[in-house]
Amino acid sequence: MAKLFNAFFVKSFFFFWYRFLFIQFKNLIRFYRTISNSFSGATQFKYPKFSSLLHRSDLNDHTLVFDVENALLKSSSLFPYFMLVAFEAGGLLRAIVLVLLYPFVCVVGNEMGLKIMVMTCFLGIKASSFRVGRSVLPKFLLEDVGAEMFETLKKGGKQVGVSRLPRVMVESFLREYLEFDFVVGRELKMFCGYYLGLMDNNKTSHVLDLVKEGKGCSDMIGITSHNNPRDHEFFSHCKEVVVVSEADKRSWQKLGRERYPRPVIFHDGRLALRPTPMDSIAILMWLPYGFILSVIRIFLAVSLPFNMATPLLVCTGLRLTTSAPTRPHHNNSNKNNNLYVCNHRTLLDPLYISFSLQRNLSAVTYSLSRMSEVLSPIKTVRLTRDRNEDAKMMKHLLGQGDLVVCPEGTTCREPYLLRFSPLFSEMCDEIVPVAIDTHVTMFHGTTAGGLKCLDPFFFLMNPSPLYTVQLLHHVFPSHFSHTTTTHVDQGSKFQVANQVQSQIGTALGFNCTRLTRKDKYLMLAGNEGTVSNPASAAKNNSQ
Repeated sequence: MAKLFNAFFVKSFFFFWYRFLFIQFKNLIRFYRTISNSFSGATQFKYPKFSSLLHRSDLNDHTLVFDVENALLKSSSLFPYFMLVAFEAGGLLRAIVLVLLYPFVCVVGNEMGLKIMVMTCFLGIKASSFRVGRSVLPKFLLEDVGAEMFETLKKGGKQVGVSRLPRVMVESFLREYLEFDFVVGRELKMFCGYYLGLMDNNKTSHVLDLVKEGKGCSDMIGITSHNNPRDHEFFSHCKEVVVVSEADKRSWQKLGRERYPRPVIFHDGRLALRPTPMDSIAILMWLPYGFILSVIRIFLAVSLPFNMATPLLVCTGLRLTTSAPTRPHHNNSNKNNNLYVCNHRTLLDPLYISFSLQRNLSAVTYSLSRMSEVLSPIKTVRLTRDRNEDAKMMKHLLGQGDLVVCPEGTTCREPYLLRFSPLFSEMCDEIVPVAIDTHVTMFHGTTAGGLKCLDPFFFLMNPSPLYTVQLLHHVFPSHFSHTTTTHVDQGSKFQVANQVQSQIGTALGFNCTRLTRKDKYLMLAGNEGTVSNPASAAKNNSQ
């Protein structure tokens, strides 16, 4: 009887508090909806819509203050950008922790969720070596910019980007690539040069002083989301606030690559796709299988001859397409020793040319890790960056057999060609240009700031990477010579290099540039991209 009474008491007590709390919760929700509807109605009455800015002709006389996350970008999710920071700057373990915490980020609210992601991604990261904001994030942020909003902002006298994100994540994207005037972001706290994962409050007084100098200082127009028109201190100084709805953002077109104020030629990072929550889970689940697959592919390429390895590699998902000119030229005097000159997409370029031709080649490169050198099924030789020594080495290798050279000196992922070094034009009387392109779905097989020994593994970890190899019409350096000799002279060697670059660029639809390896590494890694050669270092020490 006592047990029944106790059970009845506990049950009644539970249901009493359950009904009490449930009623209170329902009243709270009803009150919140009433306030929200009232505020929404007031907002619609007070703040004009974004469409009112599209046909205004006086924007050049105003300073446009816009919310980066809620007005400029089409997607409102910040997780992909923090995933990029976690994976590229913090490593695999930090990325796994961020994915596991994401359900809590969605529950606790926007501000607390943002703080959790900042703490997870930045705690313990060295500030001086953090380059993800400049080398990785701009490409992904640019791909999410609304074209209509960008065109409207460019009409303003000045542009001020206001962001809830840490300033180091968005400043390069806004100032260097979109060429906006000012960036208001949140500063990260540091201790002994390392980020603590905590953010300071926005300090806008000094930015306001800068904005009020010069053109567009009299009136400021704020552009933000429909839900929080004045949630930032900066918008309280605006004479007019325009709201952007989710329907507006869905109707926008993405800003095309050709409309970027500054093209994205160089970018770093291993991830090739935008890491949304679902894609991030897929990447983490694929990693162990992808690593095993890459080891199998490397083993097949190294241990088997071409005629046996090629069909087996195709069965593992590797794709290779090869094309050749209809009327290729042949050099009868030296037909067995060809010089193949190609653009540089990944470290595997010479290997794919070798598989396309089904014969062994030698390759020269400026930087090659010891692991890649050991695993390579073809002969690879490091260049010393000494012009005379490199020329002798290349002529010696060309005398032994076919040779592949990448005159760009470094890889470029985007549809651009870097400047071709003219050294190859002095090697022989016939050059075979080779146009190479790649396509990956998960991982890039190149890096400027990471471990280069992992480059082939990351490329081969893609489920089905595609390589395209095009053999182009031969180029004869002697045709560019201004002398009666058959050898190319000092002035025409640059014409030969430019001709080969132009021919490859036309075949691929790439733009030719004058940028070099040094330009790439200064931007992405903060150095000139030089790798010490043990042999040359020993020689310098002996001298």
